[in-house]
Parts: sequence; C-alpha cells; structure tokens
Amino acid sequence: MNSIHATLFDFIHSGHLALLSLSIIAIVWFGRYIYGIARDPLKKVPGPFINRCVNWKLKFATISGRRMYYVHELHERYGPYVRLSPTEVTVSDPEGFIQIHKVSSGFTKANWYNELVNLERSTLFTMVDAKDHGARRRLMARAFSKTYLRQHWEGVVREKVRLCITKLLEESNGVGKANILKWWTLMTTDVATHLMFGESFHMIEQGKKDEYIRILEIALMGGGIGAELPLVRAIGKHLPFEPFKTLFGGNKYIMEKAQTAVNNAYAADGEKNLFAHIIHEAGKGEQLDEIDVKLEAGALIVAGSDTTAVTLTYLVWCVLSSPELSASLCAELKGLPVDYSDRDLEDLPVLSAVIEETLRLYGAAPGGIPRQKPNGPEYLGGYLIPAGTTVTTQAYSLHRNARIFPDPLAFDHTRWLPTEGFTRENLPEPELAKSIFSPFGAGARACLGIHLARTELRLGAAEFFLRCPNAKLAPTTTPQSMEMENHFLIAPKSHKCEIIC
Repeated sequence: MNSIHATLFDFIHSGHLALLSLSIIAIVWFGRYIYGIARDPLKKVPGPFINRCVNWKLKFATISGRRMYYVHELHERYGPYVRLSPTEVTVSDPEGFIQIHKVSSGFTKANWYNELVNLERSTLFTMVDAKDHGARRRLMARAFSKTYLRQHWEGVVREKVRLCITKLLEESNGVGKANILKWWTLMTTDVATHLMFGESFHMIEQGKKDEYIRILEIALMGGGIGAELPLVRAIGKHLPFEPFKTLFGGNKYIMEKAQTAVNNAYAADGEKNLFAHIIHEAGKGEQLDEIDVKLEAGALIVAGSDTTAVTLTYLVWCVLSSPELSASLCAELKGLPVDYSDRDLEDLPVLSAVIEETLRLYGAAPGGIPRQKPNGPEYLGGYLIPAGTTVTTQAYSLHRNARIFPDPLAFDHTRWLPTEGFTRENLPEPELAKSIFSPFGAGARACLGIHLARTELRLGAAEFFLRCPNAKLAPTTTPQSMEMENHFLIAPKSHKCEIIC
C-alpha cells in the first residue's frame, strides 16, 4: 500500500497530473466543438470552413477598410449565400434581398447599429424595434419630404452650393488646383448643421471643419472600432490620453454642443431648424424631448455630410474622366434658365442618369446592412436561417450584378437614359433593378434624408459644371488615388480629389 501511495505522490508532483488534466479539458472542449459543428444549423451555407468557427478574417477586413471587397470576393467564389462568421450570413441574391428588406419581412436592424454609435438612447438610425422606429419616422417624415424641403430650405442649399463653388475656384486659381472632396464636405456639413442646428457653422467661409464636426467624426471612428473590438473600447475609454478620450468618449462634448439644436428647436420666433417643425407638428403620439433632439441632430449631421460629399466627389471624378460625357452634361445644363430650381434639374435626363450611375457604383454606404429575425427561423435561398442569425446584404455586390446591370464595373450613364420601349430606365430587368437599387438603404429603414441628399447632388453637380465647364482632373488624381476605402462609409484612399478649374 505504501508503494502505491508513493507512486501516486510521485505522479502528482512530477507534473503528470497537470498534463492529464489539460488533456482531459482539451478532449472535452474538442468534443463539444465537433458536436457544435455537427449540430450547426448553418452548416449547409457555403463559405470558408474557418468562418464557421471564428470571424477573425471579417474583423480584419472591416478594420483595414476592405470589408466590402472581402465580402464581394466571397460571393464571387461561393455564390449568393455565404457564411461570414459563426452567426452571420451574407446575401447577394436579388430575391433574397427583397425578402429580407420588404416591409412585412419580420427582419429588424441588428444590435450592431447601437454598438456602432454607442449612445445613451436609440435614434431613428439605431432603433431595433419596428414599432418604435415607425412612430419616430412618421413624426420626422414631413420635415424631410421633398415638398417641405423645397418650400423652406432649397434656398439655403443653393446659397451654400454657390459659395462652395466660389471658394473652390478661388483655391484653384490661387494655387493651381483644388481638393473638391474638401469643399464638398464643407458644403454638405454646413447645410446639415444649418438645417439640424438652426445655424450654419460657416465652414465654407473658414475653409476648414468646425471642432464639433471633427470630434463627431472621431467619435464615429471610435464607434466603428468599438463595434468590432468591444474590449479595445472598454479599455481605451479609461486611458488618460486625450486622443483616446476623444475617440471613445467624445459623446459628452457632442451633447453639450448639440444644445444649440434644442435652443433653436424651441425658439419662439419661428421654425429655425427642422426640429422646430417636427415638434410643432407632433400630436398626441410620439414626442421628441431635448435629449432626442440632441441625438437625432448629431446623427443626421453625420448621415447628411460626408455621405453626400463623397458621392458628389465621385460624380465629378467620373464625369471629368470622360470628356464626351462632360461635354454632353455641360451642353444640357446650358439650357437651364438663369434662376433654375431643383425642380428644373430633376427633369434633365443626362444629369439624372449621371447621378443614378454614380449612386450605383459610388453610393457612400455600400457595405453591409445587417438584419436579424428575432422570432422564428426563415428560409432564404433554400437555406434555413435560425432566429437571431445576422443576415447582411451589401449594395456594393448587388449593384455589380451582371444579370441586372450588364458590364457592371463600367460607369455607363446611358443605362439610366429613357429609350424607346422603356418608361423608366434602359435595363434588362427594370423592376428588379428598382427593387435592389439601395444606395440609401432599403425598405422601411431607407435613409430619411434621401430627398435632401438628392437635392444637394443635383444642385451641386449643376452649379459645378455650369461654372467650371473646362475643369479637368489634376495629375495627382488617378484611379489608384480614388480607390475606395470602406470604413462603414467609403472615401477615396488618398482622401482627396484634386481638380484644376
């Protein structure tokens, strides 16, 4: 007996017990892992095997600004339904897209949106519950309608567009070239702050961004990092360094500055911003309190500034890259009356076609639109998608579907021009094209500011090509410099687009 005890004592203290314990743990973990894969309800969805287990490649692609390219490459290799991670499937099938985003689908926004902005309260952009979102959207919809914007705010947009082009010309004449991405960003941000806050930040006049906008953009970047790497945000917001405080804690300053929106919304001397109208029109249902006004104002400034500026930048780049198209557009615009309005521009076929084709290839948010089905499974493309699974569609892939958009990588505005036999657009399947065309999102969750964005696109493009008919791209602006980065929104890799006027 003593010899048995001695042998056991030697075994324990020799480290063999620890090794045995680790081996048992590893075997149990591996067994559970294999069992999980065998029972995985998404195992039939094609994709790299590693994506069933971890989402490291997806996170790396997201952080490095190449998510939409990574997802598109997976679709080209595996088909319209691809496993992105243990809990996410990406869909580029037009029929699947319609099924997910139709109003009665039952799919809701994924909680990722709340992780992205990391606010104390949900906004129209982040609301998951369909009833809450519907009530808030109905409350705000009239202030963002085409009719209301034209009646009350078109003059403000036109004034800022004209000032923007004046400053652009001054810079080009002064130093030999101008960065049109900078000027479009200042213009669209001044429009957004004027409409949401009730007063312009005068960034066009200053030629640079206001501190509020700078911190707002940094905070959005921090939100993107935090959504993908929550631990980094959790640690970073406690570090005693100013860059980390701004990156992960800028919301305090943003809320303080947004008091301006509240003051003007409740001002007694009329409708000084869009929220004044929204509050005035509110009935017994959904109401906006001061915190709601602050949060919605900040969210709408983000949604309405860099987005439209980026699309306008790519529009100018695409047109100036084709002398024939540039001449055609300028000739069309010369027929406008001196005091042209946005309504006049809406009827111009070449301008309209150029805008649609730019939105197809260079819409500002072409990456993933994550949705979830909170209750019950759903069949998509023949695959069973359990409740809680994230399903993502991206405009980048849908807008490059050769079945719907022949020669999909080419910038061809003529595909949108009315021709004999087509009442709306010159496309093989116009109804399907209309259903999956989603530069502003899709379904009931489509961007509230779509009419404002289109007004800025029309007025901005028209004023630029009327006043700069001989503009050309600077040698520094190349296809390589204009390659898209994808950090939720897109931007040229060089972060500039230099032109000569």
